Amino acid sequence: MTDAKRDRRHDRLSRHRTDGPRNSLWSWTEAKSPLVVARNYLFVNAARIAPSLRLKNLLLRRIGVTVGRGVSWGLESTPDVFWPELVTVEDDAIIGYDATLLCHEFLQDEYRTGEVVVGERAMVGAGAVVLPGVRIGAGAQVAANSLVTEDVPPGATVAGVPAVEVTRRDDGADRADGGGASDRL
Repeated sequence: MTDAKRDRRHDRLSRHRTDGPRNSLWSWTEAKSPLVVARNYLFVNAARIAPSLRLKNLLLRRIGVTVGRGVSWGLESTPDVFWPELVTVEDDAIIGYDATLLCHEFLQDEYRTGEVVVGERAMVGAGAVVLPGVRIGAGAQVAANSLVTEDVPPGATVAGVPAVEVTRRDDGADRADGGGASDRL
């Protein structure tokens, strides 16, 4: 068994049982303070519409998102509102227009939380959704409107619902000209 098969997204999620007759979303106030979620919501929504990348990064850092140098958030992009402290976006990464980075899943009898990491110079396309526990490698690319349910290797390009690998750059992943097979997408 390879390391990738042993170290899967689901294995990195924390599971939190909820009691009661209703689904776990009804227990959200026990999972996170409503005041904290309200503050996070205000900061995330201000960041979503702010035209300034510096302001976006400042607002998101204030609620616990780890934001590297030179990170670019597209308009309407959304980090997790409940657990923003579980989001890490490394240097020079791009989160595209209306992309969503989720660090939680409310299910019937439990909710799950997991860190989302977007590697250095990685790109998450417009409208993409990244699920909790996913790691997107350095220089990787997620195509627009993809659903990322598994880790994305460094230099890979993934697309679809669920996202699957369509190309991978080898040694050219960090080239300044951005060359590589993924330019054809």
